[in-house]
Amino acid sequence: MSLQLGRSFNGNYTMRLQFLEGYYDIGLFYNTKSSFLLFSVDSDFTQSKTKEMKHSIKINMFKNIESSKFCETFLNLHSYRSQTLDIINQFKEIKPDYINDVHYLFNESLVMSKVVTKEHTAYYDTLNLYCFTLSTYSNEFLFLIAERQNIISKLEKKVVRSSGIQISTTSALDLIEDFFTESRESKIKNVTKHSPTNEVIILE
Repeated sequence: MSLQLGRSFNGNYTMRLQFLEGYYDIGLFYNTKSSFLLFSVDSDFTQSKTKEMKHSIKINMFKNIESSKFCETFLNLHSYRSQTLDIINQFKEIKPDYINDVHYLFNESLVMSKVVTKEHTAYYDTLNLYCFTLSTYSNEFLFLIAERQNIISKLEKKVVRSSGIQISTTSALDLIEDFFTESRESKIKNVTKHSPTNEVIILE
C-alpha cells in the first residue's frame, strides 16, 4: 500500500516496527502548512517461518481516533477550543485503570518550525508520535497515534489534529473487544447506581 507524494504533501517520515516475525514500514505523509496526515503501510515477512499468520492480521486507519475501540477503552483524549487553540482528540494519558494492560513502545516529536506571535509567544509546529501495544500481546498489536500541531500564522492559532493506525492479530482484537465490552458494562452499572429515586429525605 505504498503511496507517492502528491501536491497535498511536501514531507514524509517512515519508521520500521517489528510485528510477530516480520516488520511493518509505516510512512506518514504530511504538509508543513496544514494539519492533514496520511498513512502508508508496507509489510516485510520474508524471514518469517509462519507466513500464513500474515493473513490473520488486520490493519485499520482512523481519521477520528475517538471512533477506535482501543482509544475509547484505554486512553483519555483531550479537546479544547479558544481564540488561539483548536484541539480535537489530543492524546492525554493512558486511563489509570489500564496502566498495566497497555504500555508505550515509543514517543517521538519532530519539530518542523517555530512561530513567534505579535505578543512574542512562541509556538512550535510539530508532528508527535505515540505508539502503544497490549501487555498480553506485545508482539501482536500496535496502535500509532500521529498528532499534527499546525500553526496558522495569519490567525496566530494552533490547530491540533490526530490520526491513528492499528495493526493487530485477531487474538489481540478479541481481547480489545472483551475490554471494550467490560468497560461499557461498568459504565452502565455505574449510571444505574446513581440513578434518581423517589426516596424523600427529611432534614431535621
